[in-house]
Amino acid sequence: MSAHKEGDPTTLKRLYGRSQGKKLRAGQQELVDTLLPRIAVPEDGPITAERLFGHDCPLHFEIGFGGGEHMAYRADLLPDHGFIGAEPFINGVAQALTHIEEGNLGNVRVYNGDALQVLERIPDGSLTMLYLLHPDPWPKAKHAKRRMMNDGPVQMIARKLKPGGEFRFGTDHPVYVRHALMVMQRFTDQFEWQVTGPESFQNRPSGWPETRYEHKARTTYGHEVWYFRYRRTDA
Repeated sequence: MSAHKEGDPTTLKRLYGRSQGKKLRAGQQELVDTLLPRIAVPEDGPITAERLFGHDCPLHFEIGFGGGEHMAYRADLLPDHGFIGAEPFINGVAQALTHIEEGNLGNVRVYNGDALQVLERIPDGSLTMLYLLHPDPWPKAKHAKRRMMNDGPVQMIARKLKPGGEFRFGTDHPVYVRHALMVMQRFTDQFEWQVTGPESFQNRPSGWPETRYEHKARTTYGHEVWYFRYRRTDA
């Protein structure tokens, strides 16, 4: 299988997959109607910590945050850091808003839509950390160009991270693992894989919480889960 496919999410300019599931509960809809507008990422213009939070601070970005458990955990763990999460699935956004409200997390901003549209508006070299956890694997070879782990998105991630910044990637899909490792092999001048042996990617690193999706993948489906950490080089 080759990771080289014509096009990728940065050139296709199209989101695949569903944007809404079952009807939101009344409480979730209220959060979407009232809380989301207050903490939404602006629709245009540059995205900076000063603009979002009113002051400079380390900036984190999560691509496709699912139900928002990881994002909320990290934001609570690091209250002096700013967090941006993008998720096209409105039901996931509603779940994240519940976590944000319950945790009284004032250091989170949310975008309901394509993460790359936000990421491209963040000034280069601004991010301290970027997370891509359990993205849609699009396991069929003909759909490989839809995967977020492709040359275009990874190149954008490299530009947006500060030297020394960290890119975290996790998946429970063996096809995606092979594909992602092939892609990252082409970026060894920009990323240093933080690995000392199999335990580095077989065990969840400190500060990386287990989400409901990951727990289900492991316990219900018996999937192995892999964790990857890449440091942005100074090059």
